[in-house]
Amino acid sequence: MTDLPAPPPTHVAVIMDGNGRWAAQRGLPRTEGHRAGAKAVRAIVTRAREVGVRVLTLYAFSAQNWRRPTAEVAELMGLLIEFCRKERRLLQDKDIRFRIIGERARVPAAALKAAELLERATRDNGSMQLVIALSYGSREELVDATRSLARDVAAGRLDPGAIDEAAVASRLWTHDLPDPDLIIRTSGELRLSNFLLWQAAYAELYVDSRLWPDFDAAAFDEALASFGSRERRYGGIGPA
Repeated sequence: MTDLPAPPPTHVAVIMDGNGRWAAQRGLPRTEGHRAGAKAVRAIVTRAREVGVRVLTLYAFSAQNWRRPTAEVAELMGLLIEFCRKERRLLQDKDIRFRIIGERARVPAAALKAAELLERATRDNGSMQLVIALSYGSREELVDATRSLARDVAAGRLDPGAIDEAAVASRLWTHDLPDPDLIIRTSGELRLSNFLLWQAAYAELYVDSRLWPDFDAAAFDEALASFGSRERRYGGIGPA
């Protein structure tokens, strides 16, 4: 049995990678990989809530994913709508608040409406937050934060000398969330892919070779156990 850290990481973020390869290995269309990935989401959300994670952020659709074929994008947006409708009871029963971060203006109206309805329905839930990074890119987020600061400087509301790390963080889409303690990436890829670049400054990284649809509660526990075995130093001097 996997020994889990006590307490668990406050904020776990996941780069859910490998749906397309999972489908290709089985001779299935990519859409079936995304459907299998959606089932994995339910399992991980449930497990994160069980072990006491306070924030779970899932990288569902990047700002660069809009370049994918129109039919695939439509399928992904349809899966989001389906998730928001089908999983509302689970989120309410588990006292989980649902949120999205990213460029909302780019999200199709029907998908955005479904997500925002679920946000409103769960906004008073307080045991865990499920954050879906949708049309999200960390560089895009930082550009948006910079523009916000620049507007205040230009209007005389902000002294440039007062801009520090806290000022930048306050303009990010994650401004009211703790930075991630642990970032998990599936499929064995060794990169962050424009995900939470600012926020990941001192996060522990965990890479799993399994493709996302195969990443289950036991795999999640393994990631938490790895996190619990590490000594976090935050740039300070630790044991040799």
